[in-house]
Amino acid sequence: MNESERHLRLLTETTEAVNSSLDLEEVLSLIARKVAEALEADACFVYLYDERGDQLILRATYGAQLGEEARKPRMRIGEGLTGSSAAIRQPVMIAEGANLDPRFKAFKNLPEGEYESILAVPILAREKLEGALNVRTRHRREFSQAEIDLLVAIAGQVAQSIQHARLYEQARQRVHELEALAKISEAVSESLYVEESLEAIVKTTMQAVAATGAAIVLEDGRIAWPEGRKGKYAVRIPLRWRRRQVGELVCDKDTPFSDGERALLGSIAHHAAVAIEHGRAVMRGVLAQEIHHRVKNNLQTVASLLRLHARADNVDVQQVLADSVNRILAIAAVHEVLTERRDDDVELADLIERLRKTIAQGLGSSKNVSTRLEQISLPGGQATALALVFTELLQNAFEHGGDNVTIELSQSEGEVQLTVADDGLGMSGEGKGIGLEIVRALVNDELHGKLEMRNENGLRAGISFPL
Repeated sequence: MNESERHLRLLTETTEAVNSSLDLEEVLSLIARKVAEALEADACFVYLYDERGDQLILRATYGAQLGEEARKPRMRIGEGLTGSSAAIRQPVMIAEGANLDPRFKAFKNLPEGEYESILAVPILAREKLEGALNVRTRHRREFSQAEIDLLVAIAGQVAQSIQHARLYEQARQRVHELEALAKISEAVSESLYVEESLEAIVKTTMQAVAATGAAIVLEDGRIAWPEGRKGKYAVRIPLRWRRRQVGELVCDKDTPFSDGERALLGSIAHHAAVAIEHGRAVMRGVLAQEIHHRVKNNLQTVASLLRLHARADNVDVQQVLADSVNRILAIAAVHEVLTERRDDDVELADLIERLRKTIAQGLGSSKNVSTRLEQISLPGGQATALALVFTELLQNAFEHGGDNVTIELSQSEGEVQLTVADDGLGMSGEGKGIGLEIVRALVNDELHGKLEMRNENGLRAGISFPL
């Protein structure tokens, strides 16, 4: 077998190995081992690019052990030999005395000084920097151009594997967050006593973000429920109810909080504020039965929507999660309006404005939206169905429609009309998909109305139902 055939076989084997898992840590460990074996090197170091900090962070090694220092080695782009390779997007090779090069960067807990040679290459996915890796040998070694080309080719395949693993990790984290929020929602809905709800919230918070400690501090300074111990890092999230602070959620960790963890804690804090105020209302004998009824119905609606997705074939898990989040937010908006008003009717204009802003922010949409909304009140059950229908129609207009979206709400002769129109290419055929199936079912079964979708300088989707 000549050198070209051997390199092709090594590239194929390495690609198969790193594509055999979606777990990021497992992928990176496989990369380090397979790359070192492919080039018969003594060690391999794999760095991932942290875009927020604009730095490379060591995530996997083969042939060398990290010291006891907790902080992982990291370098800025252009710093060190590997950082220099990432900066110029080209391989960097030194055959001898690599640690004497002026660009060399030493780490206390990484024994790179014992290696003579280095070959470092960037990990690029369509010119986007995903990281960098290097191979090292203890003795002098002049890497051939064929070996350099092989490592560059391997890095290109590795980049795709890293992207897939990151997407999988993000999806798994999102599921973890939704499970935590579901547990908290269940605790709030099942318990009529605020202490029980807060206990469940604090314990779930610690599990969700791997915290060392957490507590709910009420507005009077009293600690309603403490758990665990203090950590090196702490966050304090205000609990707000109707623009009034009713307490704080305090959380401690031994490691810094990520942006995702802070966002999750913000959602948990909202649930805690709801639990406190609802618990106080229950203790006064107010809203107890109504809150239980509403939350139960809402959870049943969410369960029905998830079962509908579960029966479908070839679903996009990430899209299902995103759609489910928007539907849950729509139901939450109705629940929030009902709670604020403390009666059974919802002002549709206010509800639609809340949903419009929430959906636009969630999708990152910058489309031009114009509204013509009449003041119409609707019972809570109908409002929930309408909120889900509106969410599906508006999300479809944002994702598939033109640059301009129009929302109209009116009533005439005892009927409510809601229209979402855009100036895009319109709809081909009858229109299929789970989202549209949900809309048709809600309009027919819950609102007892009719749905009309037609191409009119774009797509115009309208529903009408008796008030």
